[in-house]
Amino acid sequence: MVALVGSAALLAVAACSAGSGSSGGSSPGAEEALMVGLVAEPASLDFTTTDGAAIPQALLGNVYNGLVKQDESGKIVPDLAKSWTLSPDRKTYTFTLVDNAKFTNGQAFTADDAVFSIERVQTAWTTSLKSAMAVVESAKATSATELTVTLTKPSNDWLFRMTTRIGAMFDKTGVDKLATDPVGTGPYKFGSWKRGDSIVLQRNDQYWGTKPYFGQVTLKYFKDPNALNNALLSGTIDVIGTVQAPEALSQFNGNGKYQVIEGTTNGEVLLSFNNSRPVFKDLRVRQGIRAAIDHKALLDTCFAGRGKLIGSMVPPTDPWYEDLTGVAPYDQAKAKSLLQAAGATGKTLRLRLPTLPYATSCGQVVKSQLEQAGLKVQIDQLEFPAAWLTAVLKNADYDLSIIAHVEPRDLGAVFNAQYYTRYDDPTLQQHVAAADAGDEATQVSEMRKAARRLSEQAAADWLFLIPNLIVADKDVKGLPQNAITESFDLSRLSR
Repeated sequence: MVALVGSAALLAVAACSAGSGSSGGSSPGAEEALMVGLVAEPASLDFTTTDGAAIPQALLGNVYNGLVKQDESGKIVPDLAKSWTLSPDRKTYTFTLVDNAKFTNGQAFTADDAVFSIERVQTAWTTSLKSAMAVVESAKATSATELTVTLTKPSNDWLFRMTTRIGAMFDKTGVDKLATDPVGTGPYKFGSWKRGDSIVLQRNDQYWGTKPYFGQVTLKYFKDPNALNNALLSGTIDVIGTVQAPEALSQFNGNGKYQVIEGTTNGEVLLSFNNSRPVFKDLRVRQGIRAAIDHKALLDTCFAGRGKLIGSMVPPTDPWYEDLTGVAPYDQAKAKSLLQAAGATGKTLRLRLPTLPYATSCGQVVKSQLEQAGLKVQIDQLEFPAAWLTAVLKNADYDLSIIAHVEPRDLGAVFNAQYYTRYDDPTLQQHVAAADAGDEATQVSEMRKAARRLSEQAAADWLFLIPNLIVADKDVKGLPQNAITESFDLSRLSR
């Protein structure tokens, strides 16, 4: 989803692969503090009712744990669940839980809390991500440390989704103030939130796992990418967690005071179409728009050539990735012909952009290229996150938009009739369902079919895969090379 990726996705960095080092051998620094510069501030701290990737970026894996998580390679590994088994019919999971975890309000974590958290996704969550829990038939605590989850049908996707925000474990007595006072079992506890400025997390000294190195981490938010860069240059922050002006990296490269990390993410920058609008019911219009976009020129212009062209909703880190850039190559003559044949030449489309640097800069290129093909484009800027989430994500009040979807494996979640893309394709859903129910080989085969179907049907246009670009003081260790989850794992960092 946009990162939102759940969102549901907006530019979010996740700490999954070690970049400059690991904090494993470091002792916690009692008074050590770290300040991380980011761009997209959360609209709320409650990801059960509010979409957007900025919330799990800050809280998932830091304040909240799940039963399982992803390691640096994307493998599902234990977290609050020490181990698990799957029944022969592939419908019943039995989890053995740790016995020493506590919530930051002092309550012990037990299997009852896991049952509560799973059931609450089904009954109390209001974001579209809750649909991933619909496959659960029952969740039962068979002891304080044993949980049994039975699915209505085999699902490859369910356990993977439990590594995302829907798998976060909550205390039964700690959900009254999630928007302002989150309570979890993680290595950090919520400290304070100065809206429009920063979120402070404090080390949880009662954490059941390895204690994090930094006693305090401040997430400092910047709307201006130049101000973000200057904050590192001036020593105000220690880490730029999301580089928004790649052309400015030259001021850090070759400077011994800093380290520059460049890797990959699963953040697909999407030129999304509102497929419920009459103009987009015509395949020729959708294909014409895709043919009108010179993706290499766009990437060079609005993101300094950094990132990867992929042509689909599948990043290279997923097992079913295929390079589909050849499905819709740049061809302005073809674009003009398709749009003219569809009677769309001269039509005005409203491109509603979030106030995020990459969306703003890429939006200008998209406008220029589409107008060269015969369309008219009206750009609206919507404050992010609140205004964009309401107008575009919630109400689908747009024709075109640009957003980075950073939730992992979100193809089926993003392209359906209920989500803001309003894309209703039974054939696509059949491929996704077959992938979920089948064995590993079937999953790969069917997901490749789904990705190709999306690309050939031009359900949207995939501008590029956003890179993981981080700049930090040279002595900060444990930074991620790649970002393939929703979380920025602060517990890995040290000096």
